[in-house]
Amino acid sequence: MSKKKEDKKLTKDQAQKKILVLKKDLFNIRFKKVNNQINNPAQYNEIKKSIARLYTTIKNSK
Repeated sequence: MSKKKEDKKLTKDQAQKKILVLKKDLFNIRFKKVNNQINNPAQYNEIKKSIARLYTTIKNSK
């Protein structure tokens, strides 16, 4: 199952918790990027897209 379909099945609370986890991951990736320790630079954009999808899921679930 793709991430997009999994995100649509989450409840509002689950989506908000997942956003917090992804934001922490995003912070860590930015920190690694500054220190030139990042392995997968595309992961940064994927996390940003996932956060946006989750916000959309929350918005549409009202």
